[in-house]
Amino acid sequence: MTVMIMHMGTAMLYVSDQYASVKFYRDVMGFSVVTDQDMGDGARWIEMAPPQGSTTIALHDAAHNGKQPGEGAYLTFACDDVEATVEELRGKGADIVGPDVQPWGTFAFINGPDGHRVQIHQK
Repeated sequence: MTVMIMHMGTAMLYVSDQYASVKFYRDVMGFSVVTDQDMGDGARWIEMAPPQGSTTIALHDAAHNGKQPGEGAYLTFACDDVEATVEELRGKGADIVGPDVQPWGTFAFINGPDGHRVQIHQK
């Protein structure tokens, strides 16, 4: 059997303000803009990635796509040290719940713009 799918490529997030979301994911979460492209008709494709990450998020204008802000993917990002990451993100003003240490791993939730709640996880 040939393996055709190697990893998750892009997760879509529907947001009310693409540039406010870019600012959050860039300035607070440390992501970089991979693509910011005009899609015509007032739409933009904005794709971002965490440092050294192969999976990206695409920030879509909710109203332009007939969606509600916050509707879309539930994301979990891996990290090496949840406690240190939480401390750094809180220092940048992130609203965080946790960390929570469980037998299967340590995790925390970060509340982003438009009600998106992303998780960071350490196994």
